Amino acid sequence: MIFVIRKKQAIILCTILACIISICQIMYFNTNKIFSAASKTDWGLGYGESGTTPTGNMTQDALSEYNAYYLGDTSKKVIYLTFDAGYENGATPAILDALKKHNVKATFFLVGNYIKTEPDLVKRMIAEGHNVGNHTASHPDMSKISTMETFQSEIVSLENMYKELTGQEMQKLYRPPQGKFSIENLKMAKELGYKTFFWSLAYVDWIEGNQPTKEFAFSKLLPRIHNGAIVLLHSTSATNAAILDELLTKWEEMGYSFGNLAEL
Repeated sequence: MIFVIRKKQAIILCTILACIISICQIMYFNTNKIFSAASKTDWGLGYGESGTTPTGNMTQDALSEYNAYYLGDTSKKVIYLTFDAGYENGATPAILDALKKHNVKATFFLVGNYIKTEPDLVKRMIAEGHNVGNHTASHPDMSKISTMETFQSEIVSLENMYKELTGQEMQKLYRPPQGKFSIENLKMAKELGYKTFFWSLAYVDWIEGNQPTKEFAFSKLLPRIHNGAIVLLHSTSATNAAILDELLTKWEEMGYSFGNLAEL
């Protein structure tokens, strides 16, 4: 009888052990699958209630390890306004006019084409106190770049264009084109002395032939604004050019002020 009980116990123990091993294998597989998916990804956000801080693909604490940000100081009602600019279609002068009227200093992330074709606007950005950041020379999918040599070429080529035009060194502010990135990219940018900037608020404003209405823009940009927001807009948006003066006024009426991204 004693032998039978021990045999049953052994069978039970073996069954339990097999289950534990199986669970561990599943957890290991899923963990590695998640890590693999996260190694190359598109920046994305999850929004909660109006005025609350959205969640990103990575937490701000995790990004901080690589001198990367998607949020500013969330303890203050401050907004960091940024524009991505790959080409010019006539909207930027009105955007600069609105920024000047409100004494807001924004950050313009430029690609090589913009520096080559719009030297006067680049010089105006600098003269009016705005930051000019690095959006790469040719706007590729940087998450597909795995070598420092190629990554550095995209970054340094733009630096050289900027210095040739302005006689100044470019500020070490970097935004990945289309928000596509990898952990290795973040490490490379940090090694080159750059801070990487994603965003905590944006809306679909970049389709030139299908611009959002003023009402749609406000429905996204007003309720979702929050403390420490890094806002991404596109300087090619006719809607942004038309509404920016009113938008800045509305944000100011909500109690927000505007910070300098370079100070993060």
